[in-house]
Amino acid sequence: MPFSTFGLSPSLVIQLINNNYEHPYPIQKEAIPAILEGKDVLGIAETGSGKTASYVLPILTNLQGQTRTKNRHVNVLVLVPTRELAGQVKEVFQQFGSTLPDRVKTIAVFGGVSINTQMQAMQNVNVLVATPGRLLELVESNAVHLTSISTLILDEADKMLNLGFKSEMDKIFDLLPKKRQNLLFSATLSEDVNNINQVLLDNPTIIKIAFEENNIELINQTAYYIDEDKKGPLLRYLIKHNNMQQVLVFTSSTYKADNVADKLRKNGIDASAIHSKKSQSARTDALRNFKNGSVRVLVATDLLARGIDIEFLPVVINYELPRSPKDYIHRIGRTGRADTPGDAITIVAPKDEHHFKIIQKKMKKWVDRVACDNLNLKDY
Repeated sequence: MPFSTFGLSPSLVIQLINNNYEHPYPIQKEAIPAILEGKDVLGIAETGSGKTASYVLPILTNLQGQTRTKNRHVNVLVLVPTRELAGQVKEVFQQFGSTLPDRVKTIAVFGGVSINTQMQAMQNVNVLVATPGRLLELVESNAVHLTSISTLILDEADKMLNLGFKSEMDKIFDLLPKKRQNLLFSATLSEDVNNINQVLLDNPTIIKIAFEENNIELINQTAYYIDEDKKGPLLRYLIKHNNMQQVLVFTSSTYKADNVADKLRKNGIDASAIHSKKSQSARTDALRNFKNGSVRVLVATDLLARGIDIEFLPVVINYELPRSPKDYIHRIGRTGRADTPGDAITIVAPKDEHHFKIIQKKMKKWVDRVACDNLNLKDY
């Protein structure tokens, strides 16, 4: 089923064809027609499944020919948990909206940067992508009004609820018109997500795209079992010995992310850390430099990695294990996308062996174990 059968704007269809997007992902196949018809949608699908385009494309189509709202009254509101995801969603709207006959202005707002610049940018905005706290600050300053919202999207709803945004979201819901389209997208259907679905959505189209085993099969998983004090030398050995040029490394804390990146740089490997304690400009620079290849390694925590979306990322390394098997799947799912194989490497210290067994059991796949006894790590 090609994109041309959905009833999307002809300009969008041409752009999809020109960018070699020939067939929709499963969630796009089900979500796009429902959103075009004005239905509420609950979409549950793993990271990297094409969720963002599944709502961006129909929303841009629906905005074509729509009566413009008053200044500082936006049409579409997208709520996201992190600054990085806000920037990523904005870029997708701008990418696809660039060729439309009716101009669609999209901006992203979030904390950690000057609110004054964002207030000035609110002129004639159609699509607003926002983190909840900064949005409420802008509302309180009368920089934006939410009474004309026709469509509300909660993207990464599971993370938003886990991070404790519920009270802020409740305040935002009270400011919205009662009659509107609601779209809720999440990687998992937790109890919190299900509860907010029952309150927010009206007779929704429910889409659940299971994480398919063949997606995991695209990812070549290996695990290196080694003592804790040798993890750093092993990481540097893997990167140098295998001449890895674009590597996403996961740690479990901001302190460890900084520490790992610092040790990599001291050993001649260009690396940056990205986490919540970094300034917004530092985070933006690190992500841009990693995407364009000027930084070889990006060291990230789980939360910040939600905004890292690279279609052909070749290698992911778990320097430390995540707390949950679901987060492990999210991590390795950053590679092996768009039918392109990728490598996921996990470094397992003795204290982590039991936890890694649980992860593998939940994943229903045993990861190949690589012996480290004969590796010469002396100069790394």
